[in-house]
Amino acid sequence: MAITVPVTFPVATMSRPVERTGKLHLLVVDEDAAIRSACCEIAADLGLVAETVSTIAAARSLLRDRGVDILLLDLQAPLGEGLGLLNELKALNPDLGVVVMTAYASVPAAVEAMRTGATDYLSKPFAMDELAAVLERAMERRNVEGASRRLRESLRSPQGLGNMIGRSPEMDKLYRILAKVAQSSHPVLILGESGVGKELVAHAIHSNGPHADRPFVPVDCGSLVPTLMESELFGYVKGAFTGANRSKDGLLASAQGGTVFLDEIGELPLDLQAKLLRALQEKEVRPVGATHRISINVRILAATNRDLAAMVEQGRFRKDLYYRLSVVNLRIPPLRERKQDIPLLARHFLDRMSRETGTAHTLSDDALRILMEYEWPGNVRELEHSIDRACTLSSGPVLHLGDLPTQLQNFHLQNRRPVVVAAPALAAAGAARGPVLPLAQLEKQAILETLRKLNGDKLLAARLLGIGKTTLYRKLKEYGITDHNAAENDADGHAVRDPAN
Repeated sequence: MAITVPVTFPVATMSRPVERTGKLHLLVVDEDAAIRSACCEIAADLGLVAETVSTIAAARSLLRDRGVDILLLDLQAPLGEGLGLLNELKALNPDLGVVVMTAYASVPAAVEAMRTGATDYLSKPFAMDELAAVLERAMERRNVEGASRRLRESLRSPQGLGNMIGRSPEMDKLYRILAKVAQSSHPVLILGESGVGKELVAHAIHSNGPHADRPFVPVDCGSLVPTLMESELFGYVKGAFTGANRSKDGLLASAQGGTVFLDEIGELPLDLQAKLLRALQEKEVRPVGATHRISINVRILAATNRDLAAMVEQGRFRKDLYYRLSVVNLRIPPLRERKQDIPLLARHFLDRMSRETGTAHTLSDDALRILMEYEWPGNVRELEHSIDRACTLSSGPVLHLGDLPTQLQNFHLQNRRPVVVAAPALAAAGAARGPVLPLAQLEKQAILETLRKLNGDKLLAARLLGIGKTTLYRKLKEYGITDHNAAENDADGHAVRDPAN
């Protein structure tokens, strides 16, 4: 029924500040007292705290003292004043939910209001249930946007969320999408190379979603034995096969009300893809050996480092399952595309090692430079392992180039700046050019030559070479030079004295 007569509901414009009780606050701006009364009645039924004013000026005055969550604004007043207030409020509070009303049913006015920041539109006269539906949408949108904002803020903090660390533009874009996705229940396909942290993203989606208190069940599709994969996912009944001494729920049923994370979904065999698709469509599973079905209510997150679209074209992945899983695609950028996050990640891993070992480690300038220049084919996982290894093998609190893994040391040797030689010297060198030596041989010659010049002082040699003492001893052991030998000869016949003897 359209609103045409006043509703007998006493309304007085509240002048004192509103107590924040956890409820959303609504401000109604309209000249018509009947409209204001009806809006307050519907708002109270929906659990909103409502206030009303009759003019734009009164709204500005009230909003100087307190904030609101939802604004119900009549555009019958001069259009410029209403849009001006809307502009001001959206600039101050981007999450503000705004519903505009007008008796003119003017399309240009509606378009301009929506462009300015309104989220919904009501044309007068309107029915009570229509008003209720609009306010319910505004409340839901406001709650979701508030949760998304809080999640984005927590993700952008230096600590990140769990082990999700990064302040680069690529990660900020990921955080914005993740914040919205977390508040929904749609399936999400998480794409990214090996080691980028796809399971961390899945954990973040679940733990910041509406069912964070329910189970999170990860399933590694690449590690499940094909013959047991169906029984693991869907469960089985007693006697279904040899060794089935009792019935067991599958992983999909055990996550009831929560989230199932299907990691490496591209490894799933085609026959099982069909059964999984049916389970997701029908929201029920049939355990192996059973004649009955079990209802399931889970959110599906899937991840892969493969190109599923290409696999669909090749017939190796079902097209219908691909579209079922990829309602939302979330791509995790590789570490080489967000290198400015490397110092933050390295600091995070160093702090963790410090808590575990009690020794505070730092990176030397040269070591950090190599970390920034390296391409990281193994992404964040490779960086983590490299930091852990360096901390374990280092002989002191400062991590040097020599403490880093072999692939990083080789990368440094291959990308060193060439020495500039004058033309005469270059010509002479060309005339006496010898064979090209492997990097390992050049490294050995550099170490042994330094030791020879320092009369075997290993501690000083390690410091001058920019490597850790432990690394130097390990290299010497590889060359057959140990602390138990009084002297050893290098490849050129020079004696290398061990300072311990």
